[in-house]
Amino acid sequence: MTSSIYDKDLDKNAANYVPLSPVTFLKRAATVYPNKIAVVHGDRRITYRDLHAMVTRFASALVKRGIRKGDTVSILAPNIPEMLAAHYAVPLIGAVLNSINTRLDAPTIAFILEHGESKFVISDKELNPVMEEALAQLGKTLPVIDIDDPMAKGGKLIGEKDFDAFLEEGDADYEWSLPEDEWQAICLNYTSGTTGNPKGVVYHHRGAYLNAMGNAVSFGLTPTSVYLWTLPMFHCNGWSYTWAVTAVGGTHVCLRAVDPALIFPSIRDNKVTHMCGAPIVLTMLIHAPADVKCEFPQVVEVATGGAAPPSAVISNMEKLGFHVTHLYGMTECYGPSAICAWQDEWNDLSMEDKASKVARQGVALVTLEEQRVVDSETMEDVPADGETIGELVMRGNTVMRGYLKNPAASDAAFKGGWLHTGDLAVMHPDSYIEVKDRSKDIIISGGENISSLEIEEVLYKHPDIMEAAVVAAPHEKWGETPSAYVTLKAESEGKVSAEDVIAYCRSHMAHYKAPTKVTFGPLPKTSTGKIQKFVLRDLEKTGE
Repeated sequence: MTSSIYDKDLDKNAANYVPLSPVTFLKRAATVYPNKIAVVHGDRRITYRDLHAMVTRFASALVKRGIRKGDTVSILAPNIPEMLAAHYAVPLIGAVLNSINTRLDAPTIAFILEHGESKFVISDKELNPVMEEALAQLGKTLPVIDIDDPMAKGGKLIGEKDFDAFLEEGDADYEWSLPEDEWQAICLNYTSGTTGNPKGVVYHHRGAYLNAMGNAVSFGLTPTSVYLWTLPMFHCNGWSYTWAVTAVGGTHVCLRAVDPALIFPSIRDNKVTHMCGAPIVLTMLIHAPADVKCEFPQVVEVATGGAAPPSAVISNMEKLGFHVTHLYGMTECYGPSAICAWQDEWNDLSMEDKASKVARQGVALVTLEEQRVVDSETMEDVPADGETIGELVMRGNTVMRGYLKNPAASDAAFKGGWLHTGDLAVMHPDSYIEVKDRSKDIIISGGENISSLEIEEVLYKHPDIMEAAVVAAPHEKWGETPSAYVTLKAESEGKVSAEDVIAYCRSHMAHYKAPTKVTFGPLPKTSTGKIQKFVLRDLEKTGE
């Protein structure tokens, strides 16, 4: 290889190269904004100086307990200050943070603790009953520290001591350090696992740093931002906002439960400017009782993802005082990887047309290298015509290291040098992608591909429908036809028939795309608000 003049005497050294790690965001924030409120939790107010001190003692206490580089530390907790502190304390000593989904059952938690080889457990007392059962099933003893949050509802203490007492074990002058290599593992997150055991997704310090920066830039976070934690911190580490908000010196407002009766007054009283959540969170706010809703003078920026928000949801949120930004992502890419970036020419569009634009998944986040829509077999780009369906693939520094102890799954995910999302999408002429369906959710009826999302978009515009999901139902003649599962608004229950819904769909779309069956009732969801279509597909297969 031919060398150039730049290859001599210009090497990396301690002065010009420092591994990227998001833990440095807290050190800077504590230096620049020491007296600023970093965290709000009920009546608690924690400054950046105090958060830095908490994290320092937390890290030191872990080291004194024998936790070392590469060890897994598991935490089961809602959106509380201790959970936020864990996102800094654990990685700053080189250990790996394993934030556990708070709605998992004991057998799944036991599997995660075993598979991830957890060395230390921190658990909120309200969630301790399921953790206690998981530890019993694990069949071995792990050190457990309780979080005795006064805002918890019930629960029990199962650990050797509470979190505050544990902090007393740590040194206030413990010296922070950075990872030797930014490729070093920082977090272990488990996918929801619709079939079989969940897969362990491994993040690195570099990716966490970059995705946090990408979110801060794309979502317009500044030192004046007040971020309400309606998104679980355990989910993709809060889509990296656990680090992004701190990076800009903003304020974290904690929330133990996603409840409109808590969200609306918190927005008003804490002057919230930003929040995130799955479309179900938006739906909850829209349909909250009138006596729960309250007015606030500021426009609240809300980012949503997980499923395409129907245009009706977007327009109704705008009426309530929220501005919706649509994000796309998955656990394997640190949460958000694409954003529906706003274009000035959309300002003059009607509300309906604006909502249709925003419902698209959009363009790559500034910190993602590239995303494409391709033919899965040839890996050639599909035409940018907004109609030809292909698979969404991506690559960049904010893609996971891989699946823990599962090289076959990692190889399949990274086939051809791209992360295969399994999402079917189209590329529009303006380079914005639009996800049409998961590959497993597309409905093939009489040889025609039908997008379940397209049907759901129509259903959400029905004045009596609050939530909807569409899956394929076996059909003797057509192979498959769409089957709709619908939750009606409370005041509409018993007043709308399946025939009414089918007729509405047939009047708003091609007849062959309309559902042939409608089932009313609540929809099964994951802990992050995603509708569990695999449950509905199983119902169709079993005929129950």
